[in-house]
Amino acid sequence: MATEEIARLAAELVAIDSVNPGLVTGAAGEGRIALHVAGWCEAAGLEVVVDEVVPGRPNVVAVARGSGGGRSLLLNAHTDTVGVVGMEAPLSARIEEGRLHGRGAYDMKGALAAAMVTTARASRLGLRGDVILAAVVDEEVGSIGTARLLELTRADAAIAAEPTELSVCSAHKGFLGFEIEVRGRAAHGSRPDLGIDAITRMGHVLVRLEALDAELRSRSGHPLLGTGSLHASLIEGGQEYSSYPARCLLTGERRLIPGETRTQVEEELARLLAGIDGSARLTFGREPLETDPEADIVALALEHAGATGASGVPFWTDAALLSEAGIPTVVLGPAGEGAHAEVEWVDLASLERCAEIFLGMAQEFCS
Repeated sequence: MATEEIARLAAELVAIDSVNPGLVTGAAGEGRIALHVAGWCEAAGLEVVVDEVVPGRPNVVAVARGSGGGRSLLLNAHTDTVGVVGMEAPLSARIEEGRLHGRGAYDMKGALAAAMVTTARASRLGLRGDVILAAVVDEEVGSIGTARLLELTRADAAIAAEPTELSVCSAHKGFLGFEIEVRGRAAHGSRPDLGIDAITRMGHVLVRLEALDAELRSRSGHPLLGTGSLHASLIEGGQEYSSYPARCLLTGERRLIPGETRTQVEEELARLLAGIDGSARLTFGREPLETDPEADIVALALEHAGATGASGVPFWTDAALLSEAGIPTVVLGPAGEGAHAEVEWVDLASLERCAEIFLGMAQEFCS
């Protein structure tokens, strides 16, 4: 039974520890799971390349080679997971009532299994174009896997198989991290005439930040994504109990919708600091995704998923990097629950449905 093939493979992947070492010091990383993916794909007759992005953390690219003259379709899925603190038996890969439980089942080893099986099935159909599976590292931190993939691989369109409850998503938000530092003056706690409290000064910034977030969320926004937003993430300051703090540092995040820019966010941060001795800088960020609704890949995804229209998701995915590289991309994946949570599961029937949709899209697009 076809569903059993995907369920078995998904369970094998979930049982392999692949926690991202950029999130958890000393974590296993993607080495073992990459070997498993590569071995399975080679046994399925696919052309396989294992590309070590950084030591011990390889991408796997497997190709169902077409006969020539057709368009190529990329199936993108990541092999890393977040940590497992608080989970009960995170690698047990338990199947119960049609659900596969365990870390990464939903985000996104189940979808990886569906994409692997799709690529193997495509290799037996005699398509003109290539179907390319990319099992990439590090999506949960810096996306160095997909960035490396794009240096070596091109495609005419792509599916990022992140979980979407089988909805076709053509847009998602981006993000920019930021730091705001407020300066005070250190002094003994008994000398208010000398000290300037950087932490209380930061309080004014936080009040303004809350007001700016409310302002952003009151706007009309994007038709699929709503509005941008921002929030405080971390705060630190001071040196000891009996001293005026000379410094307070706030780390936060600005979520972006298409059309919002780095320059706009820089201007917003300047407003937060107006009249306050301090500085702000942008740190790490990624652009939003907005695929042309008229693109062939969107129409095909809607047709094969039986959907009437595309939607958006609030989280970021590697689809944005693919799109930036000129590869029209949709996000489409299985149903389930618990991404980054203590209880995580994926619906097995939805994995088979994903494989059916992916293969139907490949048959039309690559022919």
